[in-house]
Parts: sequence; structure tokens; C-alpha cells
Amino acid sequence: MITFFSCVALLIFGYFFYSKFVEKILKIDPKKLTPAYKMQDGIDYIPISKPKNALINLLNIAGTGPVFGPILAALYGPVAMLWIVLGCIFAGAVHDFVIGIISLRNNGETLPTLAEKYLSKFFKHIVNFFSALLLILVATVFVVGPAKLIIGLADFLNFYVVIAVLFFYYFLATLMPIDKIIGKVYPFFGALLLISAFCIMVSVIFFMGKPLPELNLQNMHPQNLPIYPLLFLVLSCGALSGFHATQIPIVARTIENQNQARSIFYGMMILEGIVALIWAYATIVMFDGKTLLELIKVGTPSLVVDKLAIMTLGSYVGTLAILGVIVLPVTSGATAFRGIRLMLAEYLNLKQKKIFNRLVIAIPCFLVSLGLCFVDFQLLWQYFSWANQTLAAITLWIATIYLIKTKKNMWITLIPALFITSVVITYILYAPIGFGVAIDVSAAFAVLCCIILFLSVYRFYKNNLNVENIGEDL
Repeated sequence: MITFFSCVALLIFGYFFYSKFVEKILKIDPKKLTPAYKMQDGIDYIPISKPKNALINLLNIAGTGPVFGPILAALYGPVAMLWIVLGCIFAGAVHDFVIGIISLRNNGETLPTLAEKYLSKFFKHIVNFFSALLLILVATVFVVGPAKLIIGLADFLNFYVVIAVLFFYYFLATLMPIDKIIGKVYPFFGALLLISAFCIMVSVIFFMGKPLPELNLQNMHPQNLPIYPLLFLVLSCGALSGFHATQIPIVARTIENQNQARSIFYGMMILEGIVALIWAYATIVMFDGKTLLELIKVGTPSLVVDKLAIMTLGSYVGTLAILGVIVLPVTSGATAFRGIRLMLAEYLNLKQKKIFNRLVIAIPCFLVSLGLCFVDFQLLWQYFSWANQTLAAITLWIATIYLIKTKKNMWITLIPALFITSVVITYILYAPIGFGVAIDVSAAFAVLCCIILFLSVYRFYKNNLNVENIGEDL
């Protein structure tokens, strides 16, 4: 219990202190007009109040990540909670906050456009590819995941009918003005998510009567899979996630004032970290590693969610908790498709005021995702995890170059950029879906690559000291 509450306290401490340090570096200017007013179009650029925007952002970025990811990470034991805390405070929340401010100051532009501005046109194409790949994978995972959870609650329903209904909802949410569906129902969904997580936390800690594990660095994975790099891939959205960078510009287009950015971007990532912490801790308490692994193999993390909720809260309240988990991927799935539409529209310079232009982009994306729904879930999750963290690394490098060019403290993004870059390089070399190289060789090569990257960036930093500040765009 001491470990759990200490982790929660550290996350809260990170929000109240480290986020203010980051905010000071970014030099927030509340007097400057935001894109919501400057480019208001009634579709994507619409001023939305701070409380609503905060919950919209939470649900946009969350998906199944802070539930499914921690369940998979629980196989490694309590060490997973350490990555949630450190990753969230120093990597994930900083990632979201900095890229949110950059987007705010560039009229809510999406990640590929920001990559072109701060890196090069070549990187714009790379980022566009990874963003599109990730969003398609995310959207597909966030169709299959909730569909399995819904079938678990009502097994009389047909899986394909549920898939069709979810796609129909996603289609509407992708095309309609952001304040018509997302702005109205997401705050309610956000409350349901938080209440369900809180109920599970109270039940597991105070009423289940099971031993509460404390932090240790031992690898408890039943198959003895290495903590590095695998833990940092399976546990993404609860600590650091590139998917967030595709969602942040959606909210950057609706923020009323720059001084709301810290609570909306950094704060909601911290809240997501707390949700992830609850699910990781509850899973560790309720299941031994062998049982957990078998449940995941039989029914994916969806089955674990179902059993954990019913075991801890009973059939009625447990069903409410499962509904709280279902809204996560449903809401993020909708904004994943919306994110693809915005990104590709910007990439193709296709204005989105007309419904026809929105359909031209949306329909092919939905067809591709529909085809992927019939691919094995575990394989989808592996590719999603790698693409997700690769995009997180790219985003942190964009943020680092931005900080250097605007003569701000680069270390807040450079250090996490180096770490997660080493993770994704090691993983793609080591993993079966990659090249299958020995873990020691993979890690050594990744470290070498990061040393070269660091030296290159540091040289750029030194050269930039004598270059005139490019200033801010908004």
C-alpha cells in the first residue's frame, strides 16, 4: 500500500511542481490569441471551456492504453509502477505539454507540418507515414478492444454487428463539428472513467483482503522476457505515448487561452498515469503472473478487465466499471479517425469546411481499418506499441529542436528523447516482429545510435547559440 500511495503522491507532486518548471521554460503568454478564436471555422476550430477541454483531452489520449498496457505490464511485477511514475512525470506529460504549446503557437498544426517546420520536409513525410500508420492501428485496436468487452457483457450480441455500430459512431464523430458529439458526451464519459477506476482502487486496497505488494526491481514475468525494452513498449499510454501527439492538435484548436495548457496537456497526462497505476496495481494484487498470462492468451486483456471488475466490485458495480473502460477506446477511436482526417487534410492541403472533402479522406481510412479488424489482436498490439513509441521519439526530437531554435532549455525533452529512441531501436532489432538479434547486441547498437544523435544535437545546439531566435508564431 505504501508503494501505491507513494506513486500517486509523486504523480501529483510532478503536476504541481515539475509542470510549473516546464511552463516557465515554455514562457506561456495568456495575452496572445489562440487558434480557436483566430481561425474559428465552426468545424475544428471552436473555443471550448477549460473543464470540457480537459476531459476531452483525457479521453482523446487515453484509449485502452492506461488499462490494457498496465495489465500487460503487470506481468513484470511492481517494477511496472516505477515506469508509470517516472515516465509520466518526465517524459509523457512533458511530451504532451510541449507539443501542445508548439501546436498552439502554429495555429493548431498537426505533427507532420511541425516536423517540416522544425526538422525538414523529408521528416514531414516520415512523420506523416508513422502518424498515419499509428492512427490506423490505434483506430483498429480501439474497435476490436471495446467490441470484445461489449460481447463479454452481452454475449447474445453478434461481434460483427457491434463492430458495425462502432464504425458508424466513429464515422459520425469524425465528420461532424467537434462540439456536436465530442464536446457534449466526452465530459460524461470522462467522469465514468474516473469513477470506475476509483471504485476498483478502493475495493482492491481496502476490501479484498489480499497481500498488497511493495516496490521491487525483480523481473516477475512468467516467461522471463526482458524488462528492457519490452516493458517500455507494452506500457505506453500510461507513461509515454506518441499517439498523444496526433490528438493534441485537436485540442490545441479549441483552447481558449494559453494559460489553460498546463492543466489540459500536462495535467490530464498525470491523471491518465493515475488511472494506469490503479489498473497495474489491481492486476498485480489480484492475479499471479502465470494466471494473468493465461487469461491474456485466452481472451486478450479484455478478459482480464472483465474478471478483475467482477471480482472486485461484483456483477452490478463491476459492469459499471467495465463500461468505464469501454468508453476509453470508443472515445479515442473516434478521435483517432478524426486525427487522421485532420492530418491528411493538412498534408494534402484539402480544406475541411465542405463535407465532401471530409468524406474523400475519411472513407478510405475506414475501409483500411475495417480490413485490419480481422488480424490477430496480439500482433496488432505489438505493431501498435512499436509504432506508438517510435512516434513518441520523433515528437520529442521535434520538441527538442524547437526548444533549441527558440533558445529554451532543451534538456527537458532531449533526455526522454534519447531514452525512448534507445528503446525503439533495441526493440525492432530484438523482437520477433523485427530482426531477431540478440538482446545485448541490440541494446549496444541502440546506445551507439543515441550517442551519435546526442553529439549531433549538441553540436547543433552550440551552433545555434549565435543564431537569431526564430521567435514564436502565435
